[in-house]
Amino acid sequence: MKALRRFEPYAYALLRIVAGLLFAFHGLQKFGFFGGQMVPLASKFGAAAVIETVGGVLVAIGLGTSPVALLCSGEMAYAYFTAHQPRGTWPIQNGGELAALYAFIFLFIATRGGGSLSADRGK
Repeated sequence: MKALRRFEPYAYALLRIVAGLLFAFHGLQKFGFFGGQMVPLASKFGAAAVIETVGGVLVAIGLGTSPVALLCSGEMAYAYFTAHQPRGTWPIQNGGELAALYAFIFLFIATRGGGSLSADRGK
């Protein structure tokens, strides 16, 4: 609908901010917050915790958006193919819907950049 196009920069900013913050909370759970369990920092899960927490915050504020979002996308693709895909063919069967969705949302954000409502706008 043409009338909604004027809201596109704001809708994109909300997508970037909300996805980034939710991703950061996903990482914080691996540090034992918000009902999660602390994972060993010197492990794959520890690396994931750092990428998710720091990457999520950076994507949310729009700082270094493209490379950070690409890293986050890759981390989620890796998580999908190593932890979820072996349990079944389709994401709905293997519990990988969230990992797949994050991978594609962050891939889109990586290609689009921070947008006009970000810390690195104009770069």
